[in-house]
Amino acid sequence: MTIHSSRPLVIAHHLVWTAYGWWLPNDPRGSMSTAITSDTIAELGELHYGRKKLQPCSAAIRDFYHRAESHLKHALLAFDADEVALVGEAFCQVVRDQRLTCYAGAIMPDHVHLLVRKHRLKAEEMIQQLQAASAAVLRTVGRRSPHHPVWGGPGWKVFLDHPDEVRRTICYIQQNPVKLRRPAQRWDFVQNYDGWPLHPGHDPNSPYARRLRDR
Repeated sequence: MTIHSSRPLVIAHHLVWTAYGWWLPNDPRGSMSTAITSDTIAELGELHYGRKKLQPCSAAIRDFYHRAESHLKHALLAFDADEVALVGEAFCQVVRDQRLTCYAGAIMPDHVHLLVRKHRLKAEEMIQQLQAASAAVLRTVGRRSPHHPVWGGPGWKVFLDHPDEVRRTICYIQQNPVKLRRPAQRWDFVQNYDGWPLHPGHDPNSPYARRLRDR
């Protein structure tokens, strides 16, 4: 039987979210926000939905957040090396407990990238559990106060439907720390990508393989 559908078969999720205060609705790079709810934040610049084609220089971004810091309810904090390690440990526990399959991860001073294979959990549920566990660890060891938000919101997800997209995204995530002249990151919760669901020995008559043939 041939399967006809315009809907892609999602095989993985690229999950992205920021630390508190680090990607505001009117970020000069653009954002996925459709409104600015704070009048003082609105004074910092205009809202631009989506990522701008012409990206601002690093100095402009730093200036924006330097000005934004005094308008935020809580201090603008970035993760240091010890806190990055603590967040990674929390992620490892969630990946293990929920039996997630993670193909790439980058924990940056102000944001996170993870690439996770499709799972019984929805992308939003994965982010929720990962955020909750990591925030709890940081508060338990006194790295964040109980009243200071650790994360800046529910984040974003990009659905991937082909192994080539998965490979490109893995490379992109791996390059995140390198672009900032930081060491490449190696995490225990990340495993090598084997091309799933077109991995060696895959069923050529699986719904996914047949869908590809019908493209």
